[in-house]
Amino acid sequence: MTREYITKAHYPHYPEEESMKDSNWDLDYRAGLEGESKVADLLHLDTVEVKTDKKWVKTGNLYIETECYYQNSQSWEPSGIRVSQATHWGFVLEDSVLIVPLFRLKEVIWEVGRPITCDIQPNPSRGYLVTPGAILEHMRTARAKEIAAHDAYETYNSEQDKITETIY
Repeated sequence: MTREYITKAHYPHYPEEESMKDSNWDLDYRAGLEGESKVADLLHLDTVEVKTDKKWVKTGNLYIETECYYQNSQSWEPSGIRVSQATHWGFVLEDSVLIVPLFRLKEVIWEVGRPITCDIQPNPSRGYLVTPGAILEHMRTARAKEIAAHDAYETYNSEQDKITETIY
């Protein structure tokens, strides 16, 4: 997309060339487009399990169920996140929605979730309490670790290539 097209079609108040010398506008614009694409992809997920936890406003916590007591079998059996077939879970938080990949949600509840039993009859359940903030923090740090590991791998391979070139 050319700057002319962006200027005229989308942003009538686009800054003049002279004022753009030290600007990251083009980079920000591209990042915005990537973000819009991600949101569009998320809106088209066909395997999102949606949860509405009405107590979260008062407690600040989300309840993630892991097992339920079934009266018929008189036993605790896996449920909730342990049996979900969805790739993502969505949490309706008033006028917002937090959508989390299931594997990330499992990581965060095992790492920082607080175990709890919800004794609501006739089917009590067990699970974990976790805050939306803890979910977001885990996603941020987990991604940072992945990026650092990738960078270290790339650096290692680059060094190995240099050694190979020197030997041969």
